[in-house]
Amino acid sequence: MASDYVLHLVRTAADLQIDYAGELNEQQYAAVTCVPCPALVIAGAGSGKTRTLIYRVAWLLEQGIPPERLLLLTFTNKAAREMMHRVAGLLGGEMRQLWGGTFHAIGARLLRRHAQLVGYRPDFTLMDREDSRDLLKTCIAEAVLPEVRFPSADVVGDILSMASNTQRTVAQTLTQFYPEFEPVREEVQSVLTGYATRKRSNCVMDFDDLLCLWLALLRDHEAVRERYQRQFQFILVDEYQDTNAVQGELIDLMAARHHNVMVVGDDSQSIYS
Repeated sequence: MASDYVLHLVRTAADLQIDYAGELNEQQYAAVTCVPCPALVIAGAGSGKTRTLIYRVAWLLEQGIPPERLLLLTFTNKAAREMMHRVAGLLGGEMRQLWGGTFHAIGARLLRRHAQLVGYRPDFTLMDREDSRDLLKTCIAEAVLPEVRFPSADVVGDILSMASNTQRTVAQTLTQFYPEFEPVREEVQSVLTGYATRKRSNCVMDFDDLLCLWLALLRDHEAVRERYQRQFQFILVDEYQDTNAVQGELIDLMAARHHNVMVVGDDSQSIYS
């Protein structure tokens, strides 16, 4: 079982590769060097939020926290690559053991390890939007009579995505966001049930599955949940204002043991407000 690392004392300036006080402003320095705790950093555009998060990672590594005990989450592949590159550049070396990437990339990595626990093989294939649409069209053709007024495959995909990412049922999603399709609620549910069955039988996932099945993995399997709660002693999240209900619960579950979460964001840019 993994050991828990504790920051007892801040290393002296002579031990550090980076002059944090010299390279950061007062507010950034306070955030970067704060004691382990839940920390919310709110600042406007262009104020150096991502820079602060990157220096926080470097600070923790320089305090002796092993890189595999850190989890760095962001929202785009470009941002993830840039952040990992900048951390490595600050400390002058590759950080292959550091877990960093988008929510979906980390979800895929964990699901490859534990695919059988959620009804998949580890070699599952990830579908893109067009693949998902084609599979939904097949399910609609099988489950819905031609004369029934039914949403397109694209709209059915949107309904499923909305339900998944807001943690609502299909019925609740239709009532709140797609009331015009409530008369065909049973048919929509039948199509989505068939879609889920076909995904498993074909060993394919869509992008929403990477988050929802990751969440199911943590909720339903105590040993897996405890393993990653112990491993990730520090969790850092960029652009936190963009998290949805699933991502928020994932962070809460992953951080439930150590509670060392630092999130940075700009609440005025929230897309889910």
